[in-house]
Amino acid sequence: MPAPHPATPATQAPSSPWFVLLVAVFTTCLITANIVAVKLVVVFGLVTPAGIVVFPLSYICGDVLTEVYGYRQARRVIWLGFFCNLLAVLAIWIGQILPPAPFWEGQAAYVRILGYTPRLLVASFLAYLVGEFANAFVLAKMKIATRGRWLWTRTIGSTLVGQGLDSLVFITLAFAGTLPVAALLSTVVTQWLLKTAYEAAATPLTYGVVAWLKRREGLDVYDEGTHFSPLRWRD
Repeated sequence: MPAPHPATPATQAPSSPWFVLLVAVFTTCLITANIVAVKLVVVFGLVTPAGIVVFPLSYICGDVLTEVYGYRQARRVIWLGFFCNLLAVLAIWIGQILPPAPFWEGQAAYVRILGYTPRLLVASFLAYLVGEFANAFVLAKMKIATRGRWLWTRTIGSTLVGQGLDSLVFITLAFAGTLPVAALLSTVVTQWLLKTAYEAAATPLTYGVVAWLKRREGLDVYDEGTHFSPLRWRD
């Protein structure tokens, strides 16, 4: 039976190359998903943003971060991802408003593909924060409740909550008033189911990465006594 307490304190600040790599993949998936999401694609007969290809990977990385390093570290990474994404959006916006060279004919395409409306930006940022923090919170709490057993229940359960809230917040804020209520609900459910199915399909990979990292890092953090407020940076 797994030990109910971590062998390593939850306050330990990881600095290994594997932690850095995981953070880099998380942030890259997040930023890339926001850029490619402008394209709509058809997956299994369902219309969805192209970001569906890579965005769920950020949740898988978030699951691994929380499971191995604990909620405190996951919280820092979530905020880091937020500010990196904000920096990317600002750089794209500055590139948009700078006057193009007279011979450059791609301004309209640049604006069409990379331009963001304020409403979509607000919806995207809020959905990200709500979804990621809900995902990390549920996984950390379930780990304590299950005493570290049944990892699949935590990864899928946290994704059901996190991705559900992410889809609900984004679709509602971005498109309420422009789409019929039935269409809004259909879009929310479609994205929710696709993202959750993605996570479920990746469960064997998640198991392998988590088990390898726990052995490699000598970490298996349980967030007993952790303050779960998203606004805390240090405990």
